[in-house]
Order: sequence, then structure tokens, then C-alpha cells
Amino acid sequence: MNELLKAYDSGGAAMATVVQTWRSAPRPAGASMLVTASGEAVGSVSGGCVEGALFEVGTEVLSDGQPRFEHYGVSDNDAFAVGLTCGGILEVFVEQVNHDTWPELPDVAARIERGDPVGVATIIKGPHFVGRHLVITPESAAGSLGTDRLDDTVREDALGMLAAGLTGTLEYGPAGERLGEGLSVFVASFAPPAQMFVFGAIDFSAALVRAAKMLGYTVTVCDARPVFATAKRFPEADHVVIDWPHRWLEQQEVDQRTVIAVLTHDPKFDVPALKVALATKAGYIGAMGSRRTHEDRVTRLREAGVSDVELARIHSPIGMDIGARTPEETAISICAEIVQHRWGGSGQSLTKTQGPIHPGAPR
Repeated sequence: MNELLKAYDSGGAAMATVVQTWRSAPRPAGASMLVTASGEAVGSVSGGCVEGALFEVGTEVLSDGQPRFEHYGVSDNDAFAVGLTCGGILEVFVEQVNHDTWPELPDVAARIERGDPVGVATIIKGPHFVGRHLVITPESAAGSLGTDRLDDTVREDALGMLAAGLTGTLEYGPAGERLGEGLSVFVASFAPPAQMFVFGAIDFSAALVRAAKMLGYTVTVCDARPVFATAKRFPEADHVVIDWPHRWLEQQEVDQRTVIAVLTHDPKFDVPALKVALATKAGYIGAMGSRRTHEDRVTRLREAGVSDVELARIHSPIGMDIGARTPEETAISICAEIVQHRWGGSGQSLTKTQGPIHPGAPR
């Protein structure tokens, strides 16, 4: 974003953004590259496969101001020509970014810098208004995609994507009909890091904190026992809280990206914590313990009024079956299950599966 703002204030740039991928594409949707007015290329969309071609496209967009929609796959005649040698497919939208085309950009950058959630919806294909932007926050919207109906529809859909931290393309009819086609809108979500709440200040928690930080989570460790809940024991945690987990959790904002890991395996801690957790929108709720421990936990939760539908949300015994033994191996097991739960996948070794290696890709 800093490079984009620098170019923005120096006369503008052409920005190429990956808006759709298939198979083993090297970069995800949202990856971007700039072509500046001074002739520099900044960033990458494919790790080097198509940047040369996009530089030429970006130069054209800077010259005539007209956005382009580019499609790149493997070159059948020469795998090292303009194409992706990895076998993936990229669709890239290239637009001119300057004070006239995107006056809301400085506000978007300021929100990202503060850590405030913000989404940007851009029309990338359609009969009209291609390149128009709508900036979405939980409280407001700025800019316009061309019509009030389209703005209202896209804002409602984009708010759901922003809450989940998702970036991707939405399809509509020309006038904004949800069941229509012919108008493609790319929504880029810029949200603060997802949260992970780890209850129980034990050695397994310390290992999980380290693994979760690698995945980009903001991690809080909470335990009611001050002798164990210390910053010295959890130096990589963002926050260490001394409180009863259920009481602290009741005061937190929890969204669909939040992970709650209950590692206390002590009924007086985990049953109240899980009851509160199950009343939230948390995307993943896991609890440590043996199968027998979890059976006892389920009985206690039912007695506390938790329904079977709610109980089905608990991942327990926590983690994926990879034969983990040590705290570090268990942390990897837990993180593997979190990733699998979020994105899908069989949980098998890739050598035993067929088709694309990225979940959700067409077969």
C-alpha cells in the first residue's frame, strides 16, 4: 500500500490485480503489481511468469486510461512463453489508479494503517461502469459502482466477505440482480489479523502460540492462575490475560475468523468457556482432552443447557490425526485442522489424492 500511495501522489500508476485463479496458480486473488508513470514495476502477481506481459499492458493502461481484463494460462506451444509453467490459470484486472479514478484511496490506506476493516469492490467486467469502485466499511460506504441498486446489493454481500476476511469475485446481472450474470465485481477485503484465543496457560499452549503466529493470528492466552499466565512463559503471545476464560470471553468481539482453543481440559475452566464460546460466531472451536474426557465434557455441557447442534461445533479431541506426541507436534496438528476447517480438503497426504491441490478449485 505504501508503494501504491507513493505512485498515487506522483502522478498515478497502473495496478494489475489477480481477481481469479484456478488449479496451481502461484499467487492468490488480491495479489497485485504496479506499473508506475516513471516506468518501474513493483510487486508480483505470478512469481515472474507473466509480469513482463503485464508490464506492457500496464504501460498501455497508463497511456489510454482504459482498464483491461487479462487471462493467463499455460502456453500450449511453448510452456516458457507468456503463461504459467506451474499449470495454473490467472485472471488479472489492470486499471489506472490516480486522484481522478480513485479519490477514496487515501482513506482506504488510512483505514488499513489503523487496522480498521475495509473492503473495496471494483467492477472488473460488464456492459458499463468497468473500473468503478465502492469502498465498504461496517458503518458506511463511499464511491459508487454506478447505480444505487448495485451499490446496495454489493455492499450487503461485501460486508459478509469483509467479516470473514474473504477476497473474491461476485457475479450479478447488469442491473445488480443477484441471480443474474454479465457483471463481475471483485471484492478485496482488508481486515485486521484474525484472532486466536487460547485458554489454559500450559506448555501445549506455548507451542500453539508459536505456530499460530506463523499463520498470522493475533493470539491471546487466558488463564485464571497468575502463576502460570505470565508474559515470560508466553513471550510470543500478543496478550496474556489473568482471568476466568468464560468471564473474559464474554467481553470480547468474536467474528467468523476467530479461533477458540480450550486447552485447560479441566471441567471448572473448559465447560463454562465452551458454553460461552458456542454462543459466539467463532469459526473454529476446539477443546483438548481424551475421548473419555470429551464424553464427560459433553454430559456436563448438556446439563448446562447446550444443544446437540451447538455441541457438534466442538472439535474434540482437538487437532488432526498426524500422530502428534510433543507440544510442538500437537500445535501443528491443531493448526492443520484449523486450516482444513477453513478451506476444506480431505486431510490426506497429497500423494494419495487426485485433481487440484488447492481446495475449491475446479476438477
